[in-house]
Amino acid sequence: MVLGLQRFKKNNYTLFVGGFFIGSIVEYVISWIGEILFDIKWWDYSNIPFNIHGRICILFSIFWGILAIYLMTHIHPKIDCLLDKVSPKKVKIISIILVLFMFLDCLVTGFALKMFFTRLVNENHLELQGVGAYLKEYTQLYENENVKNIVDKFFSDETMLKTFPNIKVTGKEGNIILVRDILTDIQPYYVRIFTPSRMQNQIIE
Repeated sequence: MVLGLQRFKKNNYTLFVGGFFIGSIVEYVISWIGEILFDIKWWDYSNIPFNIHGRICILFSIFWGILAIYLMTHIHPKIDCLLDKVSPKKVKIISIILVLFMFLDCLVTGFALKMFFTRLVNENHLELQGVGAYLKEYTQLYENENVKNIVDKFFSDETMLKTFPNIKVTGKEGNIILVRDILTDIQPYYVRIFTPSRMQNQIIE
C-alpha cells in the first residue's frame, strides 16, 4: 500500500482514490491466491451490492480509501521516523528476517489448512471441491500417529476455526459452506448477531 500510494500523496482526496483502487486490487489478489493455493475463500462479499466475484465490493473499497489517508498521514511517517534511528544494515537484516518469517508462516498455514480440510472431510463425510488433489495423500499422512498428535495439538478444529472464523469451503454442487456451520459445537470468540429477511444467513461480527 505504501509503495503504491506514493503517486497519490498530493492530498487526502487523491490518497482516498489511490487507496480505493490499490486496496481493492490487493484484496482481490489475496482472495484469488487463497482460492488457488489453499482452496478456500477467506471472505465472500457475494451478498453485498456492487461486488466483483465476491472478492471485493464497493463498501470495503471505501474503507480502503479511508485507511490509505490514515496510513500515509499518520502511521507511515511515524514508522519512517523510527527507521531513521536504525542503521541501514540493521533495517536490511530485520527485513530479511521478517520476509523469511512470513514465507515460513505461509508454508505452515498451507499445511495446517490442508490437514484441517482433510480431517473435516473425513470426519464429517463431506464432498468438497478442491480437496481431491491432496485428500488421499494427506489422509495417509494424518494416519501417522506422530503427525496426528502434532496436528491435533497445534491445529485442532477449535484453533483453526477461531483463527479463521469466516472460512468457507465449496461443496460438490458449487454451494458455499461456512465451516462454522459444520463445527457448531465450537463456540466463537465473538457474539453472533443475525440480521433479518434476505440477509438472515449473513453474520455480522
